[in-house]
Order: sequence, then structure tokens, then C-alpha cells
Amino acid sequence: MSDPVRLDIASGIATITLARPEKLNALDDVMVGLLGRFADAIDADRSVRAVILTAEGKAFCAGGDIVAWGGLSPLEMGQGWVRSGHRAFDKLARMKPPVIAAMNGHALGGGLELAVTADIRICEVQAKIGLPETGLGMIPGWSGTQRLVKRLGGQVARRLALTGEIVTAETALTLGIVDQVVEKGGALAAAQAMAERVTQRGPVANLVVKQLINAAEDEDSGAIMEALASSLVSYTEDVKEGVAAFQQKRTPTYRGE
Repeated sequence: MSDPVRLDIASGIATITLARPEKLNALDDVMVGLLGRFADAIDADRSVRAVILTAEGKAFCAGGDIVAWGGLSPLEMGQGWVRSGHRAFDKLARMKPPVIAAMNGHALGGGLELAVTADIRICEVQAKIGLPETGLGMIPGWSGTQRLVKRLGGQVARRLALTGEIVTAETALTLGIVDQVVEKGGALAAAQAMAERVTQRGPVANLVVKQLINAAEDEDSGAIMEALASSLVSYTEDVKEGVAAFQQKRTPTYRGE
């Protein structure tokens, strides 16, 4: 059997594809693990300038597979299923290159939470979008009440999560859930065109811009501030002197420059 999630890298663009169309790309433990692993691989590959997140079949992602979580104990649910999803989704949201979601169909529950890890979302016109979890007596568990609020706004999260309303792609565009609506079958091509445009920008500038925006949304803000500050300080003559003094086993002479 082929992997239910694939990673392909070509010409500076990484494409992560959910490949479980017979289950509407509903996420199970294996898929969640692969998403986290691929996010790590992309971050370690300096050739990648943009990322596309997409899926096979008629759905982008129908959320978490009920078969995978329906029989879990409360402890297994909270400390296993939910936390593993958060780890993977956090990695996706914090990847260095800009991420574009090509939403080829419905994005429901965890599928919408997955799409919101992307920086830009392109959605096909036939797609339906929502957070139906409360209809099952469950709550959105993979940051539907957290990252969605920061990136889409509290009122949008309230409307979707509290009512279970499933909205059309056009309504999602009006609400700011997606950035562009394209014809059926056109999401991947539109995302590829967008990714190619991103790759023409200054890669360091894009890296820093994305980190600053993430920090403004409190997306790993502490680590981002320390990373940017460390990059700045590393250019100083004081750092060069400190390293040289350590290597030469002498007392450093700092000049504050």
C-alpha cells in the first residue's frame, strides 16, 4: 500500500498530498505522524522556498477519522490523539517557507484546522467548510478554538464551532476563511502559480516576514523573537571576539560593536 500522505519536492516547491481519498482524507494516527515528519524534513531542506498542502479525490480533508478516535478513553483522547495532532499542526504552521493550501474539496473539522496552518488558502468553488464537532458532542481539538481565532477572528470561529454551520466556498471567502475561490479542479494549479510567485521573492525576507507575522499572532512568538535576535547579535564584532577568545583560551575584550 502507498503512504496515505506523500511529500514531493521539485524546483524549490514542496508538495504535501493527503492520499486517502477513499476515506475523504480523514486523518488517522499514521497520517498525523507523516504530516509532522514531512514538516521537519521541509524545514531541514534549505532548497524549499514554498510549500503546497493539498489532497487527492473529492475532499481536502473530512477531519479526524472517527474510527481512530471514537473508542479512545478520556486520557488517550486528551494526552494522545489531541496532543499528537497539535504537535503535527504546530510544525506545519511554523514551517519556515510560506505554505499554500490547495483545498480541492470539503474541509471539515480537523480538515479546516489543517488548512488554517497554511499562510494562504485557495479553495475550489464546490467545497464546503465547517467545524461540525459539537454535533457529535465533541469540540474542535486541533486548534479550532485557538489558531482559528488568531488567524480568522473570534466571530468566525464562534459562528462555525457553536452552530456547526457548513458554509460554501464563496461564503468562506467573504468571511476571510479562504483567500481565493477557483473553479472545480483548479486549486492545485492556482496554488502552484502562487508558489512559483513566492519562490521569486527574497527567501530570507520571506522567512523573516512569515516569522514576524506568526509572532504577531502569538504563533511560537518566544522562539521567533530569540531566533531573530540571535541572528542580529551574531553579526556583531563582540560575538567574533567572544568566539576567538574562547578558542584562544584568553579573556575577551569587548568593544560593544
